[in-house]
Amino acid sequence: MNTPPELQDLASELRVALMRTSRVLRSQASSDAVTPGQNTVLALLHKHGPQTMGQLAEAEHVQAPSMTRTVNALADKGLIRREPRPEDGRQVLISLTSEGNAILEESRRLRSAWLAERLEGLGEGERQTLHDAALLLLDMTRTDPRRNPATA
Repeated sequence: MNTPPELQDLASELRVALMRTSRVLRSQASSDAVTPGQNTVLALLHKHGPQTMGQLAEAEHVQAPSMTRTVNALADKGLIRREPRPEDGRQVLISLTSEGNAILEESRRLRSAWLAERLEGLGEGERQTLHDAALLLLDMTRTDPRRNPATA
């Protein structure tokens, strides 16, 4: 596919802006309670419920020993619990504790507060532009780019 230069430029600008914003948001996500990687595991458990170590490692694209270190650190802090998997007691399910959920909610509150503070300095038109862009970005992540949304 031959992408026009103006679309390549826009893609590059968006990539840089999204990566920088993501990096700043990750740094705002929590106090010293958990690392960004640990926060991501808490979020996965909140969204998908109890998971095996293998499922968590696959979702985060890391090797099992790396995920084991992350889970051990979260368990030491009382933020997750391990329980035998009901259908196969040899496997362990990792789930979120109420303390882990509280840390996750606090990190979400901190990130939203950071964004809200920046939005306060924008005009109504700029806020509307960001709102529209957010909807477009969400739609882009839900849609298979090879499929024509007009025919779906």
